[in-house]
Amino acid sequence: MVLKRSAFAFVGVVGMLFLSVPIGVLALHSVETGAWQSLEGSLVPDAVYLSLVTTAITTVLTLVFGTPLAYILARWRFRARRVINVLVELPIVLPPAVAGLALLLTLGRRGVFGPLLERFDIVLPFSMMAVVIAQAFVSAPFYIRAAQVGFQGIPRDIEDAARVDGAGSIRLFFFVTVPLAARSLGAGLVLSWARALGEFGATILFAGSLQGRTQTMPLMIYNILERDIDAAVTTGLLLVGFALVALLLAQTFNRRPGDFDPLSGAY
Repeated sequence: MVLKRSAFAFVGVVGMLFLSVPIGVLALHSVETGAWQSLEGSLVPDAVYLSLVTTAITTVLTLVFGTPLAYILARWRFRARRVINVLVELPIVLPPAVAGLALLLTLGRRGVFGPLLERFDIVLPFSMMAVVIAQAFVSAPFYIRAAQVGFQGIPRDIEDAARVDGAGSIRLFFFVTVPLAARSLGAGLVLSWARALGEFGATILFAGSLQGRTQTMPLMIYNILERDIDAAVTTGLLLVGFALVALLLAQTFNRRPGDFDPLSGAY
């Protein structure tokens, strides 16, 4: 029994080191070289600003359009529900380059809807809106999946009681259903934002990498890696920091009263 526990512990430690050591090396390199000093006069501030603006827009759009879709998939029963659910979640496992190519063939100038958009003087590729669309395409499924779980976990008798008290469909949804699923919605939205912040493949194919216009933080790292390693390291650490905060927030949303919190050591 002791041998089995030791083997499990050894394998677990190896897995933990594999996942955590590279991040530690990145941070150590930044400290040793003073990589943050490269921020002055570099492309980093522009990339950070653009990333935060586009992901904020993406998050709002995901919340507005993803919430009703998640509710429909969680509560409505219709024939094509499973097929639609698979299609909605497909971008989670779709290679980012394929996602970008699909967007380009759909919304590009020579894409399916390109000529129609040009009639209204709308050109999406290589614009900030293209960045938002690419981010939303790959990140929204994370929110929709979490929101589905949240809506499915709400006891129906609570909603039935609200209906008996005279709550209409709209009031029921916004004042009963959404608050009860708020933890799942919040966790999903945070994870969706983090995924949008780190999006690379779909963005570079559909939006390009134009400084101050479409060059987000991941794209900037790719572009300057060979000529300014310190700026790339600094940007990478910023992304790690944002991702860490997002994960902690998601865990906070998912934590139920009475659960043990490993960070504070309290229940």
